[in-house]
This record gives sequence, C-alpha cells and structure tokens, in this order.
Amino acid sequence: MQIINLTAAEILDSRGNPTIQATVKLNTELTTTAAVPAGASTGTHEALELRDQDPKRYHGKGVLKAVANINEQIAPAIIGFDPVQQAQIDRVMIELDGSDHKKNLGANAILAVSLAVARAGALAKNQPLYLHLAQLLHPDAAQQPLSLPIPMMNVLNGGKHALGASDLQEYMIMPIGATDLQSAVRWGAEIFHTLGKILQKHHHATTVGDEGGYAPQLKSNEAPLKLILQAIETAGYKPGKQISIALDAAASEFYQDHHYQFQAEQQVLTTAELINRYASWTKKYPIVSIEDGLAEDDWQGFSQLTTQLGERIQIVGDDLFVTHPERLKKGLDLQAANSILIKPNQIGSLTETLTTIKLAQNHGFTTIISHRSGETSDPFIADLAVGTNAGQIKTGSLSRSERIAKYNRLMEIERQLGEQASLAQFGFTAVSDNQ
Repeated sequence: MQIINLTAAEILDSRGNPTIQATVKLNTELTTTAAVPAGASTGTHEALELRDQDPKRYHGKGVLKAVANINEQIAPAIIGFDPVQQAQIDRVMIELDGSDHKKNLGANAILAVSLAVARAGALAKNQPLYLHLAQLLHPDAAQQPLSLPIPMMNVLNGGKHALGASDLQEYMIMPIGATDLQSAVRWGAEIFHTLGKILQKHHHATTVGDEGGYAPQLKSNEAPLKLILQAIETAGYKPGKQISIALDAAASEFYQDHHYQFQAEQQVLTTAELINRYASWTKKYPIVSIEDGLAEDDWQGFSQLTTQLGERIQIVGDDLFVTHPERLKKGLDLQAANSILIKPNQIGSLTETLTTIKLAQNHGFTTIISHRSGETSDPFIADLAVGTNAGQIKTGSLSRSERIAKYNRLMEIERQLGEQASLAQFGFTAVSDNQ
C-alpha cells in the first residue's frame, strides 16, 4: 500500500484551544486520522509545540503554521511511502525539520502525522493498532502476550490543572487488586463518585479540573489524601490491598529560588524537607507512586528521593525525562528514578517514543503511558499502552468524555483479546498503616 494524500486541519482540544488533526489516505481509499494533545504543565526540555503567536486568533494559540507545514512540506515528502515504514517516515520528517526540539515544523505537526501513519500501517496489515504497535516496538521478536495497563485515575486535581486547589497537581487511585480492566474501571468509578458525595457532605465544590478530577479548595496538601482514603473505605475497598494512591506533584511548578513553595500551608521546604514530607505521607497513606516529586533539573534531589523511597515505591520522572532517551540515560546513570512517564508529544514522533520505552524497559524501569491535560477524543494512547506492555496508563478521571474515551477503548481491547486478556502486575506494595 501507498500513502497517496496527507492533509491536516486545526481542531480544538478539551480546553477549547487549537490543536492538529492529520488525515492519511491510502491508495485503497482507506483513510486514517490522528489528533495530538497539549500540556499545561510542560517541561522546559520538551519538543516545541508550534503555535502561531497571532493575538488576533485564539489569543495566539492557533496552529495554522503547523497545519501548513504538514500540508505544504511534510505531505510531499512522505507521499508514496508504504505506511508500515513507520521508522523511515518518522526519520524523513525529523530530517526535514532539521532542528533541535523540532522547532521548525513543530512537534505537534510531526506527531499528528506520525500517529496517523501508524493507524494506516495497522490498516494496511489488517491488524488492530495495538498489535501493529507491538511489532513496531519489537520487530524481530516473537509476539509476546499482551497485558492491559493498570489505570492511574486522577480523582483530585491541583496545581496548573485546577488553580486555587492544592499545590500538588494530581492525586490518583490505582486499582492494583483488580484482576481485569472492567473491574478496575468500575472500582475507580465507584470511588470517584463516592468521593464526590463526601466532598458535598463537607460543603466542598465538586467542579472538576482539566483532567476530570474534583478541584476543591482545601487547606493543606495532605487533606486530599485523607479524603481519598475515606472514599476508598466508604466505597467498600481495602486501601493498600485493592486500591493504592499515586501522586503527581509537578514540583517544577512550585519550585522557586532553590526551594519548594507550598502555598496551601504557607511553607518553604528544602529538597531534603520535601523528601521527608513524602516519606511521612507514605507511612500514613497507601502511596505507591510519586511522579515529578522534585523539580525537572533537580537530578541530585531525584537520586536522593530514589535512594530513600525507591525500593518500596515508584519514583516517576515526567518533566525530568520528557520522553527523551538522552535524558533517560542520564537518569539511569544517576539512579534518579525507577519509572518513566511516556508522553509522545514531549518527543514528537512515534518512533522516538518507542525508542524511549524500549530503553526504559530494558533497564528495568516501569513505564506509564500518559495523556495531557489538553486532550482530544483520540484514544491512541490506549492502544500504545497495550501494544508496548507498558503496564500502567494515566488518562485522567472517571469524568469528561476525552478521558472516558481511553477507558472505553481499553475495555474494547480487553473484549477483543478475550481469554488472552490479563491486567498487568504492579511491583510495588504500599507499606502504610492504612491497609
């Protein structure tokens, strides 16, 4: 098969901001589309998301330049390729851009095409997308059994995702005791709605943030942990056995003058004090994962955090690694984490994303496929999580249709796999008293 046409259009993401949708047409008249998300809490080392900077359109956030780059530059370069040639097509686009961080064409332009090509490749092979992605990750290996990822479900929002709430960006639950994805989703939904009732009882707002979690204004960064623990127990589940807690601090957002500023408590903490704060929380609550617990360039601090807590909980690098293999290699050398968050739009192409996943998995890191706060209804990351055996997925709360689309796709994949379907195992166990 051959790509005979490639077009792009400006669409809106879940925050009402412009993003890109690319459409690939094959010589069999089959077409595929893919849309890219956008982040609010973005690492400074991420590939460039090209925006128009025209204040007369969408407050400067338009993406017509990136759309034109696809229609006028990328399309002529890849028309004629077989869509199964993913690595070659991605390399052509990267070389066409010719810059660090994809500043010329835009990572959003390159990724939209890259993901649409992957869908076309799956169609060309008459395969589900997740199987095609599995073969792209390990082209020379026999097909390994695929597992469904454990969801990390955002139930309380803060930081840049819910201004005026907590300093920490995400408080999540993980249904580690579930044996299948349908149950995992159900458990999460029941706890989410139970939490809503608890918030109402205490006269807190139940409006939701960008990723669908509740966004009440609470008096401390520990208060959400107490509420989540209450919701788990009230819903009839066992903390630490069936449901654990995960945090995304997004600490770069409250890092200033070499210290960490907790506005909720009006406290200023050193790296060591913040690590000790996390350690104390892990003793009181069934926390099994902390993402971006420190600032994106606090390599020494991350090494200290991993030394202190990494044997018993997951220390995740997001802004620390930005899905980039070179930053991941530095983290491996410094033992600065034991897990990596994977966001394709941080690096800007599917092939580079798969390279980073393989590097992480080959070195014993856990991998978490992640959405962005500005999402679309495109469920591509659900297939990516299954096809790469990532083991975990972050795709938001049990509300907002752009988040639910990913859960629904995962449940659809589980039905397709039938008896072959299994939920990934989680290698960390909570050690709090609340179990």
